[in-house]
Amino acid sequence: MGDPCDIGRLPPWLRKGAGEAASTHAMKKRLRVRGLHTVCEEARCPNLGECFARGTAAIMIMGAACTRACRFCAVGTGILAPLNPMEPSRVAEQVREMGLGHVVITSVTRDDLADGGAAHFAATVSAVRERCPAAIEVLTPDFEGREGDIRTVCSAAPDIFNHNVETVERLSPSIRDRASYGRSLEVLAVAKALMSGGLIKSGLMVGLGESDEEVEDTIIDLAKIGCDVVTIGQYLRPTKANMPVARYVEPEIFRKYEAMGLKHGIKHMFCGPFVRSSYLADKALL
Repeated sequence: MGDPCDIGRLPPWLRKGAGEAASTHAMKKRLRVRGLHTVCEEARCPNLGECFARGTAAIMIMGAACTRACRFCAVGTGILAPLNPMEPSRVAEQVREMGLGHVVITSVTRDDLADGGAAHFAATVSAVRERCPAAIEVLTPDFEGREGDIRTVCSAAPDIFNHNVETVERLSPSIRDRASYGRSLEVLAVAKALMSGGLIKSGLMVGLGESDEEVEDTIIDLAKIGCDVVTIGQYLRPTKANMPVARYVEPEIFRKYEAMGLKHGIKHMFCGPFVRSSYLADKALL
């Protein structure tokens, strides 16, 4: 949940229970039966117990090994598995079985694939759409900025296209691996033009060394490209191999971020210490 050795003990607002062990185990068992991964587990999300107890999860496709090694992320690199053609239908069956009204489909970054896995994303969205009436949110990598691959994903008509800028522009080169702030904005702008009636969403972490002025500049940049939903949460160091926390942002500052976003034209701001891009995504949409 974050290394308390970074800048002292965790403040009270960042202490959270582990959730109900029985429901967490049951959810993991259900996912393993179909060989599915979740970003909740792979990224060591502090909300895992809470979300699994609610019967929700952000399903991660295309394996558990990433081709990039961002300094904030706990998802590992390693042997890249070939795409499983059965995965889209397995995801759809899992979503149907869980009776989800809102599903988040995300992935590792697969720069080894010619299309970055865009066709696999589209196939998964289509498979879910065929089997159940869930609202579908995709949380995608940047596809190295290729418009054709973004178009492939959008052509499957997800309800929400989500791609995270992750951090402010100044910090992006030192924190993100083979990604750029400008490219992420371009991905979102292309998706905005292609998503007829769908929502565009992005998110960032604070506590990495940014200033509140830089957070506001990021919000303004996202508003300019027509982003509908923005999430802002506290960075918590997932392992000692990841970069340390620079500051713990107090809850009232998150309320200021929310006001900033609404002032600059973002339709919905979802901000708080434990907010993550896919955390309570259904409630954020409502």
